[in-house]
Amino acid sequence: MTEYIVSARKYRPDNFESLVGQDNIARTLKNSIVRGQLAHAYLFCGPRGVGKTSTARIFAKTINCSNPTPDMEPCGKCESCISFAEGRSYCIHELDAASNNGVDDIKALMEQVRIPPQVGKYSVYIIDEVHMLSQSAFNAFLKTLEEPPAHAIFILATTEKHKILPTILSRCQTYDFNRITVDNIVKNLRHIADMEGITIDDESLHVIARKADGAMRDALTIFDQTVAFCGTDVKYEDVLSNLNVLDYEHCFNLVDNFLAGDYPSALLAFDGILAKGFNALHFVSALSSHFRNLIVSRSAGLDALLELPDSLKKRYKEQAERCPLQFLYECLNITVQCESGYRLSVNPRLHIEFTLMKLSFLMKNLSGQQAHPAAQPSAVSAASATSAAPAAPVQPQHAAPTASSVPPSRPVQAAAPSVQAASAAAPAPETPAAPAAPQPAGSAADEASSARAPRRRAARQPSSLSIKSLMNGPEDPVVAGAATDAGQAASVLPSDDTIRLRWKELVVAYSSKPRLANTLASSKLEITDHEDGKCVIFSVLNMAQKTWIEEKLLRELEGTFRKLAGSSRLYLRVDVVPDEQSEAGPYTPSEKAKDLMEKNAEVKNLISDFGLDVK
Repeated sequence: MTEYIVSARKYRPDNFESLVGQDNIARTLKNSIVRGQLAHAYLFCGPRGVGKTSTARIFAKTINCSNPTPDMEPCGKCESCISFAEGRSYCIHELDAASNNGVDDIKALMEQVRIPPQVGKYSVYIIDEVHMLSQSAFNAFLKTLEEPPAHAIFILATTEKHKILPTILSRCQTYDFNRITVDNIVKNLRHIADMEGITIDDESLHVIARKADGAMRDALTIFDQTVAFCGTDVKYEDVLSNLNVLDYEHCFNLVDNFLAGDYPSALLAFDGILAKGFNALHFVSALSSHFRNLIVSRSAGLDALLELPDSLKKRYKEQAERCPLQFLYECLNITVQCESGYRLSVNPRLHIEFTLMKLSFLMKNLSGQQAHPAAQPSAVSAASATSAAPAAPVQPQHAAPTASSVPPSRPVQAAAPSVQAASAAAPAPETPAAPAAPQPAGSAADEASSARAPRRRAARQPSSLSIKSLMNGPEDPVVAGAATDAGQAASVLPSDDTIRLRWKELVVAYSSKPRLANTLASSKLEITDHEDGKCVIFSVLNMAQKTWIEEKLLRELEGTFRKLAGSSRLYLRVDVVPDEQSEAGPYTPSEKAKDLMEKNAEVKNLISDFGLDVK
């Protein structure tokens, strides 16, 4: 029985060409050897398993090689190369700083540095995990590191650069090693699999490469583990089972359920995933990554951002074409919020199940939002057509959308046009005039001309502008186009029902500021008489909210509300709800769940059918 050697040692790079993923560092070291510009100290830093120590050995082997190739690779045939391969080289020394981190160890190294090399030009000292040296050992090493003998070269390797003293960093040439990309790991694993006669598909190699997280040594270790489990014929399902990795197929099926609004299938799929022992938070993270890949797949210019095999890229492309972009954005937003609130949730499983239900209902909500604004232009055009007809009597306008008709999740961009259209197309209600008796043509013409004359004169008069109107004018672009005629706004006083209707529009107008919109929506209105019109008193929960609104936003709110109501005779005041009148709402997650069950019978039946715990 032959002695088994793990792949991480058997296929360890022995020249610059076999070094994976660090081409820029290999090129820099080769050029320094060609030009004879060798530094006396180098610092190789970067994540684990990316080739720091291997690069140090290759570099030490090359500078001592007596017959390097034209491409500055060690020949492997000279005495220095053979002695290094057999582990008996006296010019290349390795020190593990994790176990030799004291002052005495550094002093012994300093004594050894004085001895010139027996074979080769340089004595190379590779100190691995150099950040483990003690403070006193670093200080004892400073002088030797700054002015070593001409034949001595130090190569320090570490995974934690921030732990090294600045005085050490300033004496070394620093090389930062990067994580190895998934594609480079897959290529190297494919080469090793061909060398070992192992049959494995690209999907399995990508799973191993992603599990390695940019470390080639980890990838080779996982590869050996997979081969030990599956044998020489590796199947994709066996790799997933061995590494306990969530299959891409689960995410594809869940997105199909979300598009169809099939929340029972999504909940059953989640239950099956938990039954297999997967972590619930990792499941949500996989969903977020899946939505991210779908968004990237919608643009042909972003293919480089997908580190996936071609077969999976094709599947992502097909599913992305069936998903609206707004749907994918909202889904990613929901899953990211679920991840951030997972650890604070009292019932994590219900937290994720509620997220799956929201994702299932999202497509229906977006379809309703897209259908609602489409009806607005027709109402506005009908209103304009009615006002353009000279013979038709003026009718009261009722086309203004109310806050109840606007879905809570509607974006601000969709709400703004409806507010502007409602304000422009809905002047104060007028009583239709009774049909007049027939009159001679001459008298009718005289009346028409006399009625048109004052309007022309009024149009030529410059509009009045006061300091009060400037102070009350809204700065919000949502309601900037809602200005009505100044004379009508000053004279018309809306009814209480109209005021309450316009208050709901005010809530929609400030939907871009969620905290303020929620405060306005939950406020109780009280309409009283004012010496110059009417006063609208809205209540808040505490004195802090009242003070904040009065100091920061009251003038802006009053001006915006006047524009929406079409009257400058409205005034806003803020009041605080007494403690005995305030109603306590749901606070804890269990209270919120019970409140949701009371308001939605489907959620209550679902929790009852599955026997879910909401405590």
